[in-house]
Amino acid sequence: MPRWDTSAFFPSLNSPEFDTAFDALIAEIAALRQLWDRENIAARIPKSQTASAEIVRAYEAATNAYNALLDNSRIVNGYIALFTSTDSRDALAQAKRSELQKHLVTLGVCGTRYTAFLGSLDPESLLAASEIARKHEYYIREAQIAATHQMSPAEEELSALLYPSGGGAWSKLHSDLTSQLAVPFTGKTGETQALPMSVIRAMATDPDGDTRHTAYEAELAAWQTVAVPLAAAMNSIKYETDAIAQQRGWESPIDSAAFGNHIDRETLDAMLSAARKSFPMFRKYLRAKGKVVSGKRSATNPGEDGAPASDHSLPWYDMFAPVGDAAANKAYSWAEAETFVAEQFGVYSPKLRGFAERAFREKWIDAESRPGKSGGAFCMSMRGSESRILHNYRPSFDSVSTLAHELGHGYHNLCLAERTALQSGTPMTLAETASIFCETIVKEAVLKTANPAEQVAILEASLQGQCQVVVDITSRFLFEKGVFERRRERELSVDEFCTLMTDAQKDTYGDGLDETKLHPFMWAVKGHYYGATFYNFPYMFGLLFGLGLYAQYQTEGESFRPRYDELLSRTGMTEAATLANGFGINIRDEAFWKSSLDLIGQDIEKFIALTA
Repeated sequence: MPRWDTSAFFPSLNSPEFDTAFDALIAEIAALRQLWDRENIAARIPKSQTASAEIVRAYEAATNAYNALLDNSRIVNGYIALFTSTDSRDALAQAKRSELQKHLVTLGVCGTRYTAFLGSLDPESLLAASEIARKHEYYIREAQIAATHQMSPAEEELSALLYPSGGGAWSKLHSDLTSQLAVPFTGKTGETQALPMSVIRAMATDPDGDTRHTAYEAELAAWQTVAVPLAAAMNSIKYETDAIAQQRGWESPIDSAAFGNHIDRETLDAMLSAARKSFPMFRKYLRAKGKVVSGKRSATNPGEDGAPASDHSLPWYDMFAPVGDAAANKAYSWAEAETFVAEQFGVYSPKLRGFAERAFREKWIDAESRPGKSGGAFCMSMRGSESRILHNYRPSFDSVSTLAHELGHGYHNLCLAERTALQSGTPMTLAETASIFCETIVKEAVLKTANPAEQVAILEASLQGQCQVVVDITSRFLFEKGVFERRRERELSVDEFCTLMTDAQKDTYGDGLDETKLHPFMWAVKGHYYGATFYNFPYMFGLLFGLGLYAQYQTEGESFRPRYDELLSRTGMTEAATLANGFGINIRDEAFWKSSLDLIGQDIEKFIALTA
């Protein structure tokens, strides 16, 4: 299994080269703060000042310096993350992370002041006077709104200064606890061993039902051992997030998150409404899978749409079970995964294939599961067009699909490489666009040559992920919304978090899952809950928007590719609705979201027919 190459940036964390870059970044942050003070980069009174020559000069000096610093910060901070994400016990990396954090607080304060400065200017006169401003028009106009949701300068600075020992510390606690959690697991041999949580959770895809069940029980028991500190972390972060949102004039963290994701509530409500109306078709899929996994063919106790319900409702631990013949669930070695993904990307374009081959050749990917390594997968932009991808690879098509997904993020970073840091700040909604697209390329290509047994396995891998993004993401949305509402009144206990979680799962999965075998600790699993935002819905947006764009590609063919790359290069430069309009898509209309969900529905019907 490959591990990523860190030497392309610096020889090591304790090398003179890294120390020089680290010290230079700290000095650069201090210099930026001095520039801000010297040029009065802060809210100016009166507001809406016409852009005088002095203001234009100050704006351009500040913007150029800020962009350069953000680029340098991305490299140094990202380099440290290469070590903390693969070994949370790395003392030197953790020390460097902590040391840098206090300086990044200063950078955050500078960002807040920059927003306040832009918010107090007349945008039209600034845009007319400065080419640099015209290149950053969207950022300026967004800052006009964001500035109205700022606390006083002193309050904003205090909030930033306290975050590392408040919400940031609680978030780090979750990361450290979960990455180091050792789970006692007794296998079929009777031997008990302590395994990383990532390994235990990976057993959810094991072909053996007893192994899946045993791993599920071991996982729940392990989460119980750290539930109290994780509940304290959740209580603290959600209270802080909500309190700050209210102080900034947002009605709720949802509104703040929608703005930060370049969408409005009309778009969010249209998407969530379409998703809820699609739940019956996902429940049909889950019951069909339950029928395959259990081998039962009972026609008793019909469900909401006439299909058998209780006998075929899946327990949580079977939700990720492989289906079909073992031969159809091909075990892809890493080398096979590399070749397969590159070839399928090449069907779309030589540029996409060349990018994937570069990532493999230059060792951008860390694929091996090991103790202390973060679970799941992510892609991190590093320098220019370079990225690094963390994966916990398993020899399955699902992992191949995840590889394609993360390479899609890297391709997105490639398309953003010529943009400035302030132009390339992509929200989570649009950050999933290329990843979903690349996932779909791989799935659709392999389905064309697959026999029926192979099609079942491929459709299952795809539907499993899509069910997570539509149904499970909605359950997480409902859970997080409920936590915010209740946390305004008081702290929640471990049991209350668990009840909120299972209530949300029942509301969304319905009779597709066995309600006596749900996952009450999913709130402990997902690290995104432990950040200072409302996180869930952007993934659903990304899936359905990506599917809609793929449908456009199938219609347009060759002419789609340059337009798509241009879209990816502009995801930090305009709102989502404007980007979508360029492809004839109205994201405020529930009909668009339904059309993407209908594409999933077609796959569900294929799956049901193939497994009948």
